[in-house]
Amino acid sequence: MEMENSTRDAIGVVHPVVDAAQPPRIVSLVPSVTELLCELGLAPWIVGRTGFCIHPAALVRDIPKVGGTKDVNIGKLRALAPTHLIVNIDENEKPTVDTLAGFVPHVIVTHPLGPHDNLSLYRLLGTIFGRSETAEDLCTQFNCAIAALGRGRAQRVLYCIWKDPWMTVSRDTYIARMLERIGWQQWVATPETDGARYPVFSWSDQLVRDIDLVLLSSEPYRFTDAHVDSLEQQIGKPVLLVDGEMLSWYGSRAIAGMRYLDQLRQQA
Repeated sequence: MEMENSTRDAIGVVHPVVDAAQPPRIVSLVPSVTELLCELGLAPWIVGRTGFCIHPAALVRDIPKVGGTKDVNIGKLRALAPTHLIVNIDENEKPTVDTLAGFVPHVIVTHPLGPHDNLSLYRLLGTIFGRSETAEDLCTQFNCAIAALGRGRAQRVLYCIWKDPWMTVSRDTYIARMLERIGWQQWVATPETDGARYPVFSWSDQLVRDIDLVLLSSEPYRFTDAHVDSLEQQIGKPVLLVDGEMLSWYGSRAIAGMRYLDQLRQQA
């Protein structure tokens, strides 16, 4: 039962452990998971990735690209003859995944919603691909990092991921739950956008009154220091440029992400 639980993915599918005598052919459509697979020592088995799978550069450089997270080149992916496809509920389009499931034997679905979900993610991939010992080492590192995380001054924050239109994240997201670890509470969307995981919003006097701090993420929109200066002048509230990878990439990067959170806590 314990083995079954550790190989059960985000939609409840239990995956068989790979046969070491028959190396799998893995395609990852999730940048942070590609990095995690490499950390688990599985880079030689990765036969395809997205153009956004850029870490670790030295290991992924020669792995063929199959498009983006949402604009997958199905023909290219099929030609790679993968045995395993790794996807994420937020990052990949369901119709595309359904099409790929028609010819990829094993589709592993991930959906971490908070920091502690990294532990089950490490174990899921570590167990399926025969890297349980390495996965447990990552779990230990993660637990140490989160235990060392301090608690900051309670602040109401608005985490921005896009401009024109302005977009943020809901509290029901990995990013928001990361911020909660240091006492920062993500802004609640207005009634007309409530329920959206990544709501569009407009700046208003009421919104500005409701927040203490704005965070401009370095991804997916490439916010810069110039955006910080401009927005601070516009709203009269403190604005920070933050590393989006450190706050939104689950997987092995979450370990460094905890240390980054602590730096933000001390900076703000």
